[in-house]
Amino acid sequence: MTRLRPAAPARAGTATVAAIAATALLSALLLGDGLGLNLVLVAVPAVVAASFAARAAGRRLRPWTLIWAIGGLALLGIPALRDAGWPTFLAIVTALVVTSFALHGGRGWPSMLFGPIGLIDSLGSGTTWAWRGLRDRADGSRGRWGPVVRTVGVAVALLVVFGALFAGADAAFADLLGSLIPDFSPAQVPWRLSFFLLGLFGAISLARTAAAPLRWDRMVIRPGRARARMEWAAPLIVLNLLFAAFNAVQLTVLFGGYDKVLEETDLTYSEYAREGFWQLLTATLLTLVVIGLALRWAPREGARDRTLVRAVLGTLCVLTLVVVASALRRMDLYVDAYGLTRLRISVAAMEIWLGLAIVLIMAAGIFGARLLPRALAASAAAAVLTFGLASPDAIVAENNVERYDRLDKIDVPYLAGLSADAVPALDRLPEPQRSCALMHIEKRLRADDGGWFATSWSEATARSILAERGVESSSAECGWPSREEDHDPYTDGDPYSIP
Repeated sequence: MTRLRPAAPARAGTATVAAIAATALLSALLLGDGLGLNLVLVAVPAVVAASFAARAAGRRLRPWTLIWAIGGLALLGIPALRDAGWPTFLAIVTALVVTSFALHGGRGWPSMLFGPIGLIDSLGSGTTWAWRGLRDRADGSRGRWGPVVRTVGVAVALLVVFGALFAGADAAFADLLGSLIPDFSPAQVPWRLSFFLLGLFGAISLARTAAAPLRWDRMVIRPGRARARMEWAAPLIVLNLLFAAFNAVQLTVLFGGYDKVLEETDLTYSEYAREGFWQLLTATLLTLVVIGLALRWAPREGARDRTLVRAVLGTLCVLTLVVVASALRRMDLYVDAYGLTRLRISVAAMEIWLGLAIVLIMAAGIFGARLLPRALAASAAAAVLTFGLASPDAIVAENNVERYDRLDKIDVPYLAGLSADAVPALDRLPEPQRSCALMHIEKRLRADDGGWFATSWSEATARSILAERGVESSSAECGWPSREEDHDPYTDGDPYSIP
């Protein structure tokens, strides 16, 4: 671990400390009311703190650092656009990982795999580092703190007094202040204090990492002992033959041979799709593991060895792409039979990214693997960003509404558990299905009516639609059990889930 650590960083400067304090304050003020645009507003001073710390350490802005930083901020914009919690959570986690790449600046596999650990490592040492920087600045400017504190105190007092008077004099002005200023109450103090600490230590960790990141690329991953050609290639050639035999059957199916295959297997379309998709997804994942292990023990004596490695693994990659296409086709069959759900769209998106990862591995075999770690990490981040921007809940609702138009089949309780992202599509349903699907979403939006900074674009759009057309049905009219009978479409599970 000592080899990975750089020299001790310079003390935190005034600008760095101020940006850290601003992050903590904004976290306490905004995050307690919800996400929306809040995460971006909180992230901006945290990024500024990291920028000042990196500049003080003499680090230069590199192209990939800028790419990772922009990508992280873009991912944090997903909560400002979408209401669904699951793509939002995925985007936030990915943004943290991408930010660790920007701060560490590595390019190899160790940096991509272990970079996020550096943020955790900076928590303990970063607190001491920030405190020493604050203490040094305070000792050097004791005479200047008094006027600053007095100025801020007088300004805050004037705003509070006259703001309260104007709010009491005009209801419209009071509503404006209410939408702009977070709600403060004694009951929220512990909650906001926790967000203050989260913002404080999060910004300290980012700034400390930017000042002195762990040098993960110094970690040496030694290749495994090279195997003899036949010892290495024979198992993979046998695996390629198995893939080829399987894909021959799949190509027959993909070109219209379903009736023959289903007649021989005595399965329905949905059973054929359901029983195969998860196995094919697992096969794709295991193929990536096999490729990684094969490269570790591949023969590397000369040009003939390199040609053999490219031929065998290239063939395996091409055959795996057919497996990916087959898995996606099976999912398409299952969606046609039973409709689209969150689970299905998520695993289909994952399968598409796995196919992209295999294409990148093939490109690395042709053009060189120097950029492969960054390319895979960037493609994963781009996939998460695209997934969030595409609004999976809206796609699920759109698919089920179109399926209802074609087949007159729909599971309204499941659709009622979607987020506000689904409202524009669900609004096209006829009554009473429309109101039954929107009833619980409308209640939740009414209960969570926060300020503009805590409201996503999807929530604002949904509120506008619901305000214009309203919701008419009750749970009794929809044929659902009441709350007293312990039925809740949010918690009853997914009737479409694949076993």
